[in-house]
Amino acid sequence: MHPVMPIDDLPKPEQYRSLTQQAQALLECERDRIANAANLAALLFHSLPAVNWVGFYLFDGQELVLGPFQGQPACVRIELGKGVCGTAAATGRTQVVDHVDAFPGHIACDTASRSEVVVPLHGPDGSLIGVLDIDSPEPARFDDDDRRGIEALACIYLQACAPIDRD
Repeated sequence: MHPVMPIDDLPKPEQYRSLTQQAQALLECERDRIANAANLAALLFHSLPAVNWVGFYLFDGQELVLGPFQGQPACVRIELGKGVCGTAAATGRTQVVDHVDAFPGHIACDTASRSEVVVPLHGPDGSLIGVLDIDSPEPARFDDDDRRGIEALACIYLQACAPIDRD
């Protein structure tokens, strides 16, 4: 068991440094994508202030399908290019949305969500694996520090799940 270290009294860059260290320790001995997604979602949900949903949508070859998450029950399937998650997956770019109601085609899975950040996840060959999605009930909750920090955490997840080269 890995206890969650409190970070809410730290400045954002230090919060993400702490979360990076915690995520590396949590994921370092496991290669399974589902297990690592479940643990990372729990770590972020219980660590980041002012979030109401943290989870993964995994690409099944046609659309994004709900994976491990923390928060209220969510939409199960999202088409590529639809909503914030589908847009991140289709464009390959992190989406930081200050006001979800103003995002064209936003999919309201949790009506309490007001802002969102979604990081696309790609394998070593560039193929789409899915997205890491974090919602907040506060408008404009996520800034550039959050984007950089969550992208770094997504990289830790991807590195932990990468196949071991046995050459």
